[in-house]
Amino acid sequence: MSPSALHHHFKSVTAMSPLQYQKQLRLQEARRLMLAQAMDAEMAGHSVGYESPSQFSREYSRMFGAPPSRDIARLRKTFSGRSSADWSPSSGPPGS
Repeated sequence: MSPSALHHHFKSVTAMSPLQYQKQLRLQEARRLMLAQAMDAEMAGHSVGYESPSQFSREYSRMFGAPPSRDIARLRKTFSGRSSADWSPSSGPPGS
């Protein structure tokens, strides 16, 4: 399969380019690290491959609608007292 055919097929299945899909996975993993391991945003971003904390924060805000620290604080408040099995980083809180 040619690279352009792969790109076209991938986009038809996922509704995003391979690079967009990779970015989404990286940001979801960073969110999980910040929630599950209490990692700070800079370390989580670096752990998933971002060299620039400002680029990570900008991309994170675009995907989740708030900067990492505000988003994580909101999620922790929403889920205080609940088990981590009640949510996933990609879907956010139940009912959101």
